[in-house]
Amino acid sequence: MTELAVLARLSGDEEFPVEQLTCHPRLPLAVGTSSGCRSVRVLDCAEGRLRELAVLDVEPGTTPWGDSGPQAVAWHPHRPLLVVADGESLLRWTADGPSDPVRTPAGAEYEALAFSPDGGSLWATPSAEDGWESSDVLDPATGEVTGTARSWDTGVGAHPSGELVATLTSDQGATHCLFARPGDTAMRVQRQALILDVDGYRAPLFSADGRHFVIRGNAYVDMLEVFAFPSLRSVLSTTLDEDRSVEWPRENLAWDARPGVLWIGTPTGSLLELDVESEEATEHASPDALPISALAATADGSLLVARDDGGLVLLSVRPAAPALEPNNDVAVFLAGTEDAPLDGELEDHLALTDGTSSWTDDDLATITETGPGDPTWLQIQAQMNRFRGPATT
Repeated sequence: MTELAVLARLSGDEEFPVEQLTCHPRLPLAVGTSSGCRSVRVLDCAEGRLRELAVLDVEPGTTPWGDSGPQAVAWHPHRPLLVVADGESLLRWTADGPSDPVRTPAGAEYEALAFSPDGGSLWATPSAEDGWESSDVLDPATGEVTGTARSWDTGVGAHPSGELVATLTSDQGATHCLFARPGDTAMRVQRQALILDVDGYRAPLFSADGRHFVIRGNAYVDMLEVFAFPSLRSVLSTTLDEDRSVEWPRENLAWDARPGVLWIGTPTGSLLELDVESEEATEHASPDALPISALAATADGSLLVARDDGGLVLLSVRPAAPALEPNNDVAVFLAGTEDAPLDGELEDHLALTDGTSSWTDDDLATITETGPGDPTWLQIQAQMNRFRGPATT
């Protein structure tokens, strides 16, 4: 039986509880951000303690939909280096403290940041020059644009191997989950892609062993969708709140170090321990019943929980998971796809699946009939094809 034990607590601002926790992938560090709040909290989670290393004063962030959101932040994958977007500059924090801001290119209003898996480049979106039509590749030290890449939004999830990343391109009609291998500086998007209905999703999150990933959304319902990797098979698709009477936290998921176990933070303050393959869930009650505002897993597999009163709690998970076996899942995935062209309309080159069915370019160009159970995006595609008439060659 899994047991959760409180290791440490830290108080905070009740007016602006942390809404997003971003943990360093290898070091006992985390950062907490909130919508509409200028404070970015840098946290030390080492050796079962929880203490605040710094509070950075940063301009509040925005979302791709123009709403107020947490600031855009990114941890270097190996070093204790945090980069935060602050209007017309990038703030850098290291173990020695904050350094002088680095100015971003004229016109840049970066809403999401991510380091390349080797830490050599900083990926930023939207592009300073082309807006949401593309993204920028920056020198992390100078903020200089060293290249551009395909458009992406929301965030980037890295496979634990560092050999593949996943991100989103969102649209009201449909969202593509794109997979990319890190190139010399930029992402090289692959033709194999996942398609999701409507928009409003959070960044993909890979499990610790890389054999699953989860996507949280969408704009209309509190969906939770889990896929196997590298097959992209749909493992679980569920709605967190069927009657939409309760607002669930947007950043409320964390993978356990054990394969296939996902933690879900709830509005009642409890934590759900979910086996994604068996779909069996165990609820761990909260001793104080305070709603959870954010959840993340630290580098050592502990759970970091933010609560509505502004407080933070660090929890240990027992029993601890055994060491993970290395695998070649990314190689298997890449062997079944290829790089998409760097130019032109990306959608013209994607091979799409929703985890259950797949579609080729010809399928999408000729489909005219759908059923009521088909996804909205496919019904829209069929309607457009009927309006245009038969495809010609």
